[in-house]
Amino acid sequence: MATFHIPVSGDSNGCHPLTLTRSLADFPLANLSLRRHQQAALIAAGLTEAAGPDGDITVHPAAWFASAELATFVTDASYGTMTMVEGVVLLARKGGTRELRATQSFAITYGWDLLRANVEAMTARKSYVQESGAHASLYVDGRLQVGKGTKILPGVVIEGDVIIGDHCKVGPNCYIRGSTAIGDKCHVGQAVEIKNSILLPGTNVGHLSYLGDSILGEKVNFGAGTITSNLRHDGGAHRSPVEGRMVDTGRRKLGAIVGDGVHTGIHTSIYPGRKFWPKTSTLPGAIVDKDILA
Repeated sequence: MATFHIPVSGDSNGCHPLTLTRSLADFPLANLSLRRHQQAALIAAGLTEAAGPDGDITVHPAAWFASAELATFVTDASYGTMTMVEGVVLLARKGGTRELRATQSFAITYGWDLLRANVEAMTARKSYVQESGAHASLYVDGRLQVGKGTKILPGVVIEGDVIIGDHCKVGPNCYIRGSTAIGDKCHVGQAVEIKNSILLPGTNVGHLSYLGDSILGEKVNFGAGTITSNLRHDGGAHRSPVEGRMVDTGRRKLGAIVGDGVHTGIHTSIYPGRKFWPKTSTLPGAIVDKDILA
């Protein structure tokens, strides 16, 4: 049986501020680390993990695979590389000579790529299990996973695929939709709306807040009434600064990307695509129209 090797993550500056405090391999998607998703996909395709760096197939450390493309590559030993249009090699096989051009698989290069991977991970997930009880008024139109010890209070509405970790508190009167993953020990307060977002463990989103197409790191606290904007008035794709240059995200909707330990003051308003470096903060009533760096 062929083996694979995933090198240690290299440069992930495009995913700052999220990768300032963790490796990209450890970032959770659908509440499981990227590395675990990669390993599961490769094993499901019929490979085994090599004990060292001498696997038959070398894997890009930030690769995200479409199952059909991965299966095509693995089963046809004549393929030597799986390559993105941009020239990034996602897989390299010893002895292969042909190139498989990836159209659905991709490398996670920027923070917003994590949102794309999270949607795909949650869509592909087959089992959603509720290990905690919820108030009888809970309305679910989609698939919901609830971890141990989590409390869902009255008036909560769930639409789409939603995962809520262990020992969380959600509600009352919350609206959670899209492909949203909430980590362990999070609190989502009264009348909060969350759409298509990722919350890492220990994070609090205060009452009367809106979080759309966004990522919040660990132990973030959104003050009451904090609002993220995720749509340009002209409907165009968002652009975001990365290492001194503006990058086209290709996304029509993009909210905030927030590092660990950030605190916002009440009634903070955040322009689309803005990033917060770890442990930064805003004052009450702040308008965030630029990235907030350390």
